[in-house]
Amino acid sequence: MRRRFLPISCLLGEPYSAVLGFPRATKRQLRARARELGSLGVGKISFWGQTQLGILRVLGKGHVGVVVLGRWSGGGGGCRTVAVKIRRTDSQRASLAGESALLRKANGAGVGPRFLAGSRNFLVMEYLEGRRISDWAAGLGGRGAAAEAKAVLGAVLDDCFRLDMCGIDHGELSVISKHVVVGRRAAVVDFESASTGRRASNITSAAQSVYIGSGIAKRVARIYRVPPRQEIIGALRRYKRDPSLENYNALRAVLRLQRAAGAPPGAGLPRRPGGGARALQDPGRFLGSTTRRLGPDGAAAERTAAPFRRRGGAAPLKTAAERRR
Repeated sequence: MRRRFLPISCLLGEPYSAVLGFPRATKRQLRARARELGSLGVGKISFWGQTQLGILRVLGKGHVGVVVLGRWSGGGGGCRTVAVKIRRTDSQRASLAGESALLRKANGAGVGPRFLAGSRNFLVMEYLEGRRISDWAAGLGGRGAAAEAKAVLGAVLDDCFRLDMCGIDHGELSVISKHVVVGRRAAVVDFESASTGRRASNITSAAQSVYIGSGIAKRVARIYRVPPRQEIIGALRRYKRDPSLENYNALRAVLRLQRAAGAPPGAGLPRRPGGGARALQDPGRFLGSTTRRLGPDGAAAERTAAPFRRRGGAAPLKTAAERRR
């Protein structure tokens, strides 16, 4: 299906205004949202994707927002295709600032689509082209399928381990089919339910979803020989008791996700938990200072003064044996 990009001004009229102000908005709110979106550097929107919303197509729809394709020129490197999350007018969440802060924190650990810009009603991020992991698994087969499955699932679990180590619980990986995209790389997406205020359980949620309790698990079991269910559960319990690099590598071994020859165990992974709830007590501090209000949209919309500054990932993690010394 061909992607057609429309200027922001088109979003003020039907049928496109139904997405900009989903599920309902006044003309005043629509005008305010259009100005807010333009101020972030988004110049055009495309109604393209797998999800049907009325007579239009979008990339996705959730309890907090609708995600569409956009063209963004705010990075100083020319115009690029991005994903734009639009906050629903009936969302219980008053702002996308918290989700933006969590995405940026995940980016610091090397996880998720890259944050580009954000405001009260919009989140602009890297567009990761690919298939949902459930669609990818359904298409697995033929020569090389086992190696591909191990590489993709290993990469997904590595991301989950990084999230565990930086104290972010994604919150929806027990239903992994909609929250991992497989394309040029496998990536965890959609942090709208994420939190640093509860124990991070990304590895246990994702591994159970992929290897024990879903249609993906059945497909994976046909592609390569996975260990017995109780053996997987035992390894997950050990990791849950002590979420260390040592126990994560033991889990990978049980799942037969051996690393490439010559690669040290846990290459590129953190070795010590970092971050946590204290890091996001004030999510707004990750968004920069608010520079102006853009008019009524239920309440005044806010814009960030500058894009986030990228920081390094979590510090190295000690193994359980090292901590006992």
